[in-house]
Amino acid sequence: MQEFITAVLAVGVVLGFMILIHEFGHYAAAKLLGVRVEVFSIGFGKRLLGFKREDTDYRISAIPLGGYVKMSGENPMDERTGDPGEFLSHPRWHRFIIAIAGPAMNIMLAIGLLAGVYMVHFEYPAYLEQPAVIGWVEQDSPAAKVGLKPGDRITRIENIENPTWEQVEPKVEMNPNQPVNVSVQRGDQTLNLTLTPQAYGISQMGFAGWDPKRAMEVTELEPGMPAEKAGVKVGDLIVSLDGQPVPALGWMIEYLQQKKDKPIALTVLRNGQPITFNIQSVLADVQTLQTKAYRIGVGSLQLKVGSLSFGAALRRSVDENRKTSLLILELMQKLVQRKMSMRTIEGPIGIGRAAGAAASEKGWTPLLLLTGAISLNLGIFNLLPIPILDGGVIMLLLIETLIRRDISLRIKERVYQAAFVFLVLFAVMVIYNDLAKTLPGLAGRLP
Repeated sequence: MQEFITAVLAVGVVLGFMILIHEFGHYAAAKLLGVRVEVFSIGFGKRLLGFKREDTDYRISAIPLGGYVKMSGENPMDERTGDPGEFLSHPRWHRFIIAIAGPAMNIMLAIGLLAGVYMVHFEYPAYLEQPAVIGWVEQDSPAAKVGLKPGDRITRIENIENPTWEQVEPKVEMNPNQPVNVSVQRGDQTLNLTLTPQAYGISQMGFAGWDPKRAMEVTELEPGMPAEKAGVKVGDLIVSLDGQPVPALGWMIEYLQQKKDKPIALTVLRNGQPITFNIQSVLADVQTLQTKAYRIGVGSLQLKVGSLSFGAALRRSVDENRKTSLLILELMQKLVQRKMSMRTIEGPIGIGRAAGAAASEKGWTPLLLLTGAISLNLGIFNLLPIPILDGGVIMLLLIETLIRRDISLRIKERVYQAAFVFLVLFAVMVIYNDLAKTLPGLAGRLP
């Protein structure tokens, strides 16, 4: 119950703040350009509380699923009076600035939050910036089927030369059941292969079946599990199981499943000295997979921690948000082309779970990072050329600029009606998608 309350409060704060920022962008641009703002609302529906100042009613409304700014004369179907304070009385470039100001505020918020995190304290898995050397290949996986082996170094994936794991992982995840061109270096040989990642899990993202080669430092111990009871400590470097080197986490997991509950000899390096423990794994829950597996209760994910100056943090934030934006656009394109499943989209329930998990973690960084990511998604989504959305308003303004006249009200009315139906159907699909991923009985019905 406490987790549910935390999730509800977290998602309320996160979405409320982003909506406030978005609508403030429209509000500020309208005020600056002399457009009269009648309502500034957080939420839709019935007015719950608020105050009025000058021409604007600042309110909180009953349905907390968004917000809006109502400007005088903005509805094309309303009769125009020629009042200079009306939205449609202003030149198109004014209306363009007002329309783009909301998404721009969301994108700037994402950049600002990430830059702030980089300036104070940021951490990331160390292996992501390392060359893409394969440490383990799962049997019968897509990687195994094309002949990839431990020790192979990925020298090219699609159009990226000498990629790091940070560049390899999105290429795999974004191409479920789609061919991906890969070149690997094996000794003095270069192999050119076509890998087809498998659609995997409830979200149906691409899965290759390999694990990065990386140092297996113990970074987490689960209380009461065999490793902690045996005396393993955080900071120990796992070097072998029963005398066999441990090149990757996937190899270790596979080995434990083969041995089941039989005793194993775990050798670690502590302060440069080898220590061997006799450990018997136990069948325990794997929370991330909602299943059970033989485990000893260690986590191994080396993190790099740092902070940057303002200039460096801002540059890195802009670059990271640019790369993420391109991935979002690629995802949208592949959804339209039906190359990716709709299961990849997270709706309000998924966002709530993520917000609750981030709020439960230590410190503010996880929640700030999540807020920035959602804000970037919101900004880009609102720029899509769909009437009713800001991007649709911008598209119609550009069309009117090109044809040098206003589009007829009858055509605009039909376009807005069709867009409204589309958005309602899209919202229903996203919510159903969320429910299906939450309720196991519905998962098999997802497309």
